[in-house]
Amino acid sequence: MLDAAATALALPYPSLIKAIRELLLDPHVQVPPRQVLSLPNGGKLLVMPASDRTVAMTKLITYVGDNPARGLPTIQGNIVVFDALTGQHLSTLHGPTVTARRTAAVSVVAAQLLATRTDGPLLVVGAGVQGRSHLEAFHSGLGVQEVWVASRSAASANALVAHAQSMGMTARRVDDPNAALAHCPLVVSATSAQEVALHNNPRDDAFVAAVGAFTPLMVEWSARVCQHVAANGTLVVDTSDAVHEAGDLLQAHIDVAALPTLADVVHREALRSAQSQASSGPVFFKSCGWGGWDLAAARCVVASLA
Repeated sequence: MLDAAATALALPYPSLIKAIRELLLDPHVQVPPRQVLSLPNGGKLLVMPASDRTVAMTKLITYVGDNPARGLPTIQGNIVVFDALTGQHLSTLHGPTVTARRTAAVSVVAAQLLATRTDGPLLVVGAGVQGRSHLEAFHSGLGVQEVWVASRSAASANALVAHAQSMGMTARRVDDPNAALAHCPLVVSATSAQEVALHNNPRDDAFVAAVGAFTPLMVEWSARVCQHVAANGTLVVDTSDAVHEAGDLLQAHIDVAALPTLADVVHREALRSAQSQASSGPVFFKSCGWGGWDLAAARCVVASLA
């Protein structure tokens, strides 16, 4: 049974990024739709099973958006991992740590495949758990050396800037993320997604990883920006589940079902057209989450424990 620190050690970003790309090429992966049960006061209980020919797992987590006011994490829970052949319990992983790291690793995979520039600076909007994990993943997976951090909380932004500097990065706090978009070819939006935070268009050569909104009612980017990217750049979603979950795009009345997924890109079914469009406009990668990403993390952990 791995706690948060041990789970993180078992999921180094280079290995996790590799595991995600391999999973998308594995025809034996099974991921049924996740179940979401509404809890009091807007909370949610999420159940996400997945398996391949050797590993089976179930993720069981809760999401309570106002928990920080209680001094509690927004996401809590665990991932239980089994041997798919024998049914033997292999490990229990710290759910929030897996969520943070696999989400950031997925964004890096998308950036590796679709970004026209990976030198930065990287703009991180939202200085919480996902902001921190994306900063670390983009530094490890893409070699980003400069980061700009924006947050509604100056203290949170300053703390993330200090963390980046402790990693040897050049880092600064910015108070206006919309103005900063003009200077940053890499953008991660990881806000609480309770209201629109980004109204300006990203640069034509920008890669955006939008990860904060993962329900139809959540939103980070204005509808006008999403429509601008749809008309002038490239929209890619993490999986087809985004058709029910990509709040930014759904509220912009974009046909999410018609968009390429990350699997399409990895299989090169959409890569050529996506790259040609990206050369004349921004790439907007909408990440909503998927049990397959957790299965990739479970496979990575099982390999490390072997």
